[in-house]
Amino acid sequence: MNGIKGIAFDLYGTLFDVHSVAARCDDAFPGRGREISALWRQKQLEYTWLRSLMQRYVDFEQATEDALRFACRQLGLELDSRTHDTLRNAYLQLAPFAEVPGTLRELRQRGLKLAILSNGSPKSIDAVVSHVGLRGEFDHLLSADAVHVYKPDHRVYELAGQTLQLDRTEILFVSSNAWDATGARSFGFPTCWINRSGNVFEEMGQKPDWEVTGLQGLAALFE
Repeated sequence: MNGIKGIAFDLYGTLFDVHSVAARCDDAFPGRGREISALWRQKQLEYTWLRSLMQRYVDFEQATEDALRFACRQLGLELDSRTHDTLRNAYLQLAPFAEVPGTLRELRQRGLKLAILSNGSPKSIDAVVSHVGLRGEFDHLLSADAVHVYKPDHRVYELAGQTLQLDRTEILFVSSNAWDATGARSFGFPTCWINRSGNVFEEMGQKPDWEVTGLQGLAALFE
């Protein structure tokens, strides 16, 4: 980790569990929570990529709501306005993975600049981290909304260097999403892949510099 002066974290799935919404989904549609959550997340990602390719940007909240409506229609579930609002708001109150608060504090104590670099909108990012009292652990919350395109477009990754005022080689990018780690590595970031599920990495000509099973493993790399 010689030369690393800052860390840019992905938010969704890396620091916060996107499937923590499954409990709310299950409250609304008993027995269907995990199924809804999985399809909702899949379509959310697809819509960000498709909108980037089509140059038809909408903010992350809109893409997330569109994906929720699709998931419910696909699964034959009636989404009334009250349930829609409840589940939409659940995405602003995601639960962090257990090791996240302690690891962030440890990394800050090492003098590293910490940022979030997310496809989420500024409102979404701030709501998620503030809800659990983690806003103060980050120097910057960076959103793809600033460039109106989504990761893995290089313009999003460029935001980190511009804001942290560091060369891309001095910023470690951390993500649990293999497609995101692939994009960041292609851009030129040293990259750590958080592989909590024992998955295989993408076959796109890139490999992460480090692979760990949780954020605590990231902290250990700096020891």
